[in-house]
Amino acid sequence: MEPNTTYQNSFRSKLLFILTFCITMLNFSCSKNIEIVADDIIIENPIDSTKNQTTEYADIDFSHWKITLPVDLNNDGKPDEFQPSSLINFGYQTEEKLKSFMYDDTTDTSIVFYTYPAGATTANSKYPRTELREQQTPCNNYNNWTLAEGGQLEGTLKVGSISKDNTSNRTYNKTIVMQIHGVISQEDMAKYGFDSNSAPPLLKMVWDEGYIKAYKKTLINESTSGLDLYDDSSSTWTDISYDFGFVGFESFSIKIIAEAGKLTITSNNKIHVFEDTSLQKWPFENYFKAGNYLTATNNDAFAYIKYYQLEVSH
Repeated sequence: MEPNTTYQNSFRSKLLFILTFCITMLNFSCSKNIEIVADDIIIENPIDSTKNQTTEYADIDFSHWKITLPVDLNNDGKPDEFQPSSLINFGYQTEEKLKSFMYDDTTDTSIVFYTYPAGATTANSKYPRTELREQQTPCNNYNNWTLAEGGQLEGTLKVGSISKDNTSNRTYNKTIVMQIHGVISQEDMAKYGFDSNSAPPLLKMVWDEGYIKAYKKTLINESTSGLDLYDDSSSTWTDISYDFGFVGFESFSIKIIAEAGKLTITSNNKIHVFEDTSLQKWPFENYFKAGNYLTATNNDAFAYIKYYQLEVSH
């Protein structure tokens, strides 16, 4: 019997049509996100172009930091502050009074700390700050640490912008980006009857004309002892310094390790160790600070400091 060529041609045509249809539908579904729910029903699901795109923010844990601002918006005669509960879980993004001074820059995954002289400064200071203050116990300024207990602070940051210094022969204003600040313990307050817990900063890390410099408190007279050690004036304590070199407006890191009688600081690929009698005699408790403490009072002064990473441990 001769083959039925008409039947074969018809079969081949139908088969080719089915294959072409299947390939077309496969390509269409891949490009248009098609869901086929029945033989003759097709539902088109719009592709969400932002589904896999998430905004990146600096991953900094603020659970043990409060922040002080250079303004007094609540008119209580003191610089405004926000406790850790307002900062954690990106809470700083929704605090209206805070957003002008602490905010995200998603172009480089940083948090910006902006400050300028706005008329609100902390006690014993004339300079503005948008600065974090460590709280080992959140909302509690009285639980601090001794050098014997030790601590470590590490951050990556850069000066985004800072005002020119029009009041001297300098080019730029200076800003303090990290500190170890002293404080008289509650125990010593009660023991010696002090009416103030004021103490000097043990260490200041300063951006100065693009150079990173460490200033460490040291005794003018190393034989000073007893209650005289608690005098926070410049007649008892002065600064010695170390220059870590030029970073300009590029990012850099600072790592501070504090321990009994010793401070080890790493920055700009340099390591410097302060280890002396003054550190052994340091009578105060301490807390870390980080951010933007601008040492300028002229009305046109400002600074923007960008933090990419900040970690504290004890």
